[in-house]
Amino acid sequence: MNYETIIGLEVHAQLLTKSKMFCRCGTDYVNAEPNTRVCPICMGMPGVLPVINQKAIEYVVMTALALNCSIPEYAKFDRKNYPYPDLLKGYQISQYDAPLGIYGWMDIEVGEGEDRGEQKKRRIAITRVHLEEDAAKLIHRTTAEGESYSLVDINRAGIPLMEIVSEPDLRSPEEARQYLIKLRNIIQFIGVSSGNMEEGSFRCDANISMRTEGGNDSVKVEVKNMNSFKSVYRALKYEEERQRNAIEVGERLTQETRGWVEDRGVTVSQRSKEYAHDYRYFHEPDLPPMVFSPKWVAEVGARLPELPENRRNRFIADYELPYYDASLLTNSKAMSDYFEACLKLNNKARDKKKAKVVSNWLLGDFTRLLHATDTEIDNAKITPGLLVEMLELVDNGTLSGAAAKRVFEEMFASGRRAGDIIAEQGLAQISDVQEIEGVVAQVIINNTQAVADYKKGKEQALTFMVGQVIRETRGRANPAAVNKLLKERLEG
Repeated sequence: MNYETIIGLEVHAQLLTKSKMFCRCGTDYVNAEPNTRVCPICMGMPGVLPVINQKAIEYVVMTALALNCSIPEYAKFDRKNYPYPDLLKGYQISQYDAPLGIYGWMDIEVGEGEDRGEQKKRRIAITRVHLEEDAAKLIHRTTAEGESYSLVDINRAGIPLMEIVSEPDLRSPEEARQYLIKLRNIIQFIGVSSGNMEEGSFRCDANISMRTEGGNDSVKVEVKNMNSFKSVYRALKYEEERQRNAIEVGERLTQETRGWVEDRGVTVSQRSKEYAHDYRYFHEPDLPPMVFSPKWVAEVGARLPELPENRRNRFIADYELPYYDASLLTNSKAMSDYFEACLKLNNKARDKKKAKVVSNWLLGDFTRLLHATDTEIDNAKITPGLLVEMLELVDNGTLSGAAAKRVFEEMFASGRRAGDIIAEQGLAQISDVQEIEGVVAQVIINNTQAVADYKKGKEQALTFMVGQVIRETRGRANPAAVNKLLKERLEG
């Protein structure tokens, strides 16, 4: 039997406001002591009155406009009622039937091609973008006797939380992953959220079902507790297979909420799925409705910065970068900012070859070292200025390409200037033929088979011997000079 996977995503993103959604408490709670960013409002004390954070409203409207949403003239807040220990009031202030943004869309690219013509786009509809307050955090512990208990940290309660709900237009776990990557990229570019999944400021719940032949859908299952793009992909792959197998053997699937268990690689049942009427939504009586004029919406939209897709297209047009390079550079605002900072510092910023060289270093050795050391680009010790200095030394012949890799790794680790490292370690490029003649002669003596192969017309043998000379000189020998000298000796 053929199946079609049906996936819809609900994404929660904490907003980068200085104060909480309905009070003046600070939002810098991540490294704070528990219950030190609290007040009677976010503690849910009787008789307190919330006040709307205008900056949070603006951030959500900016996001909705970036996602091609319409902004209704009227919006309001509602009470979403449910009893849970992390919800001190017994209800959450959210939005139900009058959100801030509706009927948007976002295109995602699917396919494996590196060139523009090989990329296929799919349009994913955005149902709504709304605003609510985050809940407190439960901390689960176990006593020495094995008894479990939970503590409540209220610091997170009341943090402005934006929810972005897609239509069930995604057709595979990979499409869901691509959607999340692009969505996070957009909110990072416009500066409304850090998008950090590990810290919980960017969270995703997925709804997945299977459509069988004849167009009949299985029941919808919600999957929670996914804290990385990889987790979302793995959880949906597992759930996709679980539901298919259940249908094959005639097992009855139930509409439920399941949690992803990372270390086991499985989803487990948590509870039956709630419906909207279970929350007993009603208008929040302590907050007035909001009315937006077209003029105000236009002013907010005018503050939108360059979006990732526009920047990618500009990199292709202005710097003649390949589509693949431009896409990778603009997958991260920090990386694309770093790239442009390098070009602005370079005296030949409009030199297309320079742009490609910078791109190669950033997407190659720089990205490798960032991943290997688990370093965020904003915290990297090697600044755009230091990288440009090193590339200029390569360009003027002071440093060879091979030695540059060694120098770059030292710069990345220490933040020191390339010139200082070159002087200290004696890595200046050797272009003087007399300095490398002895090494060339020894390489010819030690590699008789390569010499014989070259004389038979095998050009790769010469490349091999050039590499041997460069290795013996610790990357200092000028490759062009070595190549010329080897040819003279071998053909003389």
